[in-house]
Amino acid sequence: MKAVIEREMRSFVGSYPQVRQTETTWKEPLAAYAAADDPMFETFKKTVSPTHSTPRELMKDARTVISYFLPFDSGIAKDNIEGDMCSRSWALAYVETNALIIALNRHVAAILEKTGYDTVLLPPTHNFDTTKLVSDWSHKHVAHVAGLGTFGIHTMIITEKGCCGRLGSIITSAELEPTERPEHEFCLAFYDGSCKKCIEKCAVGALTVDGLDRRKCYDVLLKNMKIHEELGRADACGKCVSIVPCSYTNPVEKQERRKSKRT
Repeated sequence: MKAVIEREMRSFVGSYPQVRQTETTWKEPLAAYAAADDPMFETFKKTVSPTHSTPRELMKDARTVISYFLPFDSGIAKDNIEGDMCSRSWALAYVETNALIIALNRHVAAILEKTGYDTVLLPPTHNFDTTKLVSDWSHKHVAHVAGLGTFGIHTMIITEKGCCGRLGSIITSAELEPTERPEHEFCLAFYDGSCKKCIEKCAVGALTVDGLDRRKCYDVLLKNMKIHEELGRADACGKCVSIVPCSYTNPVEKQERRKSKRT
């Protein structure tokens, strides 16, 4: 079933720009799987929010959470380097990828339901408390449970294909083998302290070595949404990940490969 899901995801994402006439294009998606009863989900009520849902709270017979990452085409991050506000292409990628996630979720759900499994589909974003700025279902934390990647100092998930893209997740009654979580950090700052490029990239000082000032960050997102209001709800930024070592790769793995070649 995993092979079928991943094949269908690749096909759907690959054909989506032509079918929906989007300006945004994407690289091949990554998928990972978490057991619905993984104890880490329960810890999010303390580490994320008391109202953060567990899979079994959203689906009584949940067995698996499918987490996936949709990497942007590399040109989108390059366009987002200049200036303090996000580029049009980044804002549009955010809006169009959110629409893609909704469509892809429905497509995968239809496949699972044809084989007798139930699903619960989660919205790509805007399911968070705008006062506390925390989500009741954090795709980033779910991705970490599923082994899709690890958190960077910029609070984004770094996957094997980097962090320039969007995350989605689906809860299902299908029992699929969980993905093993990485044994080491993918963020160079956490791995060996050799990189803090994302902090340098944050134009408003919301991101520091002490953490992320969510309010400062969100204020910038709202400014960008106003600038790009003709595109839709583009409360996005992406400056901290455009262009840095983890934009489109796992920088720790890349660094270790270079070391091994020298020795």
